[in-house]
Amino acid sequence: MTKNNVIYLTEQGYHKLREELEHLRSVERPAISAMIAEARDKGDLSENAEYEAAKDAQGLLEIKIAKLESDLANARILDETRLNKNKVAILSRVRLLNHTTGKEVEYTLVSENEANLKEGKLAIGTPIAKALLGHKRGERVEVIVPAGKLDFEILDISV
Repeated sequence: MTKNNVIYLTEQGYHKLREELEHLRSVERPAISAMIAEARDKGDLSENAEYEAAKDAQGLLEIKIAKLESDLANARILDETRLNKNKVAILSRVRLLNHTTGKEVEYTLVSENEANLKEGKLAIGTPIAKALLGHKRGERVEVIVPAGKLDFEILDISV
C-alpha cells in the first residue's frame, strides 16, 4: 500500500475539487454508461470499436474519480488567518524582483491541484516555489530552472 500524502488546499480549491468529483459522478459516469449500452446494442462486441472506445473512456474516468476521491480524503484546508506572513510558505503571496530580467513578478504559492500560472498561482512543487520556501522579505534567492539560473529578491510577503 502506498502512503497517501496530505494535500493542502484553500477552501475555494477544496470546493472546486468536490464540484469536479460530483460532476464526474453525476454527469460523466452516466453518459459513458449510456455510450457503452448503445454500443453493446449494435451487436458483436469483438469487432465493435465504439464499444472498446467507450470502455476505455470508462476506465480513464474511473481512474480520475478515484484520484479525486483520494485527494479529497487527504485534503487539509488551510486557515489563511493563521499563516505566518514573515516567511514564505504555502498560500503566501510573494512579490519578487527578478534580477535576471529586471522585472517584478507576483505569485501565490498553492498546491499542485490549484496551480494556474495565468492567475499567478504557482505550484508548491515547482523549482521557484521550493527555493522561496522559508525565506523572508529582503532576502535574495537563487533558483535553478531548466532555462538556467534565476536571481530573485523577495520584496513582499502577504496572504
